[in-house]
Amino acid sequence: MKVHFAAVNASYMHTCLAIRSIESFVRANLPSQSGIELSCGEYTINEPHGEIIRKIAQTHADIVLFSTYIWNAEVCKNLISDIKKVLSCSLVGAGGPEFGYAAEKYLSTLSDLDFIISGEGEQTVLELLSKLNRNIFLENKTASSKDFAEVLKTVSGVYYRQNSEKIVFTSPRQLIENLDSLTFGYPELLTDCFEQDNKIYYYESSRGCPYSCSYCLSSIDKSVRFKSTEKVFSELKIFLDANVKLVKFVDRTYNINPERYISIWKYILKNHNGKTMFHFEIEAEYLSKEALEFLQTVPCNVMQFEVGVQSSNKKTLRAINRSDNIEKLAENIKQIPKTIHQHLDLIAGLPYEDLSSFEKSFDFVMSLRPDALQFGFLKVLNGTLMHKYASENDYKWQTNAVYETLSTPFMSFDEMMFLKDIEVLVDEFWNKHIFDNTVKYVFDNISPFAFFESICNFAKQKGSLNQARKDYYWFEFLNEYFSKFNSFEKLDLLLISNLLRYDFVLTGKKGGFPSWYDHRYDKERHRILLEQKGLLHSTRLAFALTEYEVFDFDVSKEVPSENKKTTELLIKYESQKR
Repeated sequence: MKVHFAAVNASYMHTCLAIRSIESFVRANLPSQSGIELSCGEYTINEPHGEIIRKIAQTHADIVLFSTYIWNAEVCKNLISDIKKVLSCSLVGAGGPEFGYAAEKYLSTLSDLDFIISGEGEQTVLELLSKLNRNIFLENKTASSKDFAEVLKTVSGVYYRQNSEKIVFTSPRQLIENLDSLTFGYPELLTDCFEQDNKIYYYESSRGCPYSCSYCLSSIDKSVRFKSTEKVFSELKIFLDANVKLVKFVDRTYNINPERYISIWKYILKNHNGKTMFHFEIEAEYLSKEALEFLQTVPCNVMQFEVGVQSSNKKTLRAINRSDNIEKLAENIKQIPKTIHQHLDLIAGLPYEDLSSFEKSFDFVMSLRPDALQFGFLKVLNGTLMHKYASENDYKWQTNAVYETLSTPFMSFDEMMFLKDIEVLVDEFWNKHIFDNTVKYVFDNISPFAFFESICNFAKQKGSLNQARKDYYWFEFLNEYFSKFNSFEKLDLLLISNLLRYDFVLTGKKGGFPSWYDHRYDKERHRILLEQKGLLHSTRLAFALTEYEVFDFDVSKEVPSENKKTTELLIKYESQKR
């Protein structure tokens, strides 16, 4: 019996921990002479549909199992509808949070889908495959719906159609209590032939979440279970020895148990290879004093944090079952050192959050100066408390995955779309860190949201949001905005012009300068500064990897507005491209 586990990832860089964990667990627990052949295939939502079908068909699998999420649900639906056309005798199943929490919906609409696995998949898949192999495939039977149903009804955690119509759920499966029984999902890292790549490796040291955020599926499973620290250390060592670039912990809330989570951080810091970045989703409000003190010792390029702020509106936070102690949250975030990249999240579309309230939440988060600000737009997920609330309170959301909110009683569709445009500009002008000096000055003097609101209106007038734009475009855009459209009296436009030029030259050596840029170049002064800095070992290379520029302020200072004087700077580049 051949079994193929299929994952459709968001991009080539991603890996799917779910199918890897299940496949490795089943492989480790099957009898050596079972005759079951297992394979994993990871595809992407951007691959041609026909290519994915061909790759799956080439496995000649008797059973194909899909891992489903909101971002790949539509792709998986189409694959399931076509896979039996080329593997006509195969059984097709699915699991994961999307199909698992909406099993009746998918079994009702997808006639080619034979069953859905609900909840944790390792033990369910092991039992199911063992029984199917023993009762059908070893006897060379054709998997009739009757025989198949006879097997399925004996396996906990499975939805299936009885008599081709009635949808049956066998029974809930008990959660895995001993997470140390799980096997490592990336065995290729242990081989001599593994080549370092740029993939993101996902890792879990715990399952479950003690919190009750109403929009989150994790709130359904409150049974928090942990791998032993010894098990975690041994698995982290594999990542470190393989020199992978990024390991993302998928623990729902990493910092639950201070003694445990700090010990893992200490292990990482003590054994760090200078190459691997570790990503954690944390509740910053609950960082202990010891944790904050330890973080002061963490150097750059070791850890990065994702913090779900979601809103600063206390009524909103209470409505979604989150702590409203935003003062403590802000205090702790400010104590996290800048050596740790911080990614803060906001969600648009939450209860009681109108546009005015969202503006306050936005400015609250930006006051913390995150390295990145991510907009989330509320997803109304099947199985969550938010689904019930939204259904009863005139929310409108997309019918199919990703179930994104279109309007709420507090925010109209046009306002939600306006925030979509703001999101684009936040990515360009904040998250990319290309305009750091310019935007820092602006945000020190006016409301960040007011700024983005204003440039968004200008962008819509120009049609700037109609297609993807290169960085050069956005420099020209911002120069034009401040020249013609700016209405903020607090801003010194001469200083902004200088800061914009400074940000522009910092992006890399230029072959030429655009018409908006006031290039004040003096080759002789360039040569003299190179000589003073001892950089004239190779004249050609020295000129190629530096730039000379004159500014009306010392833009290299922390507060350039206090240093208004003609300043010449020698900008050094590490290479031709930054």
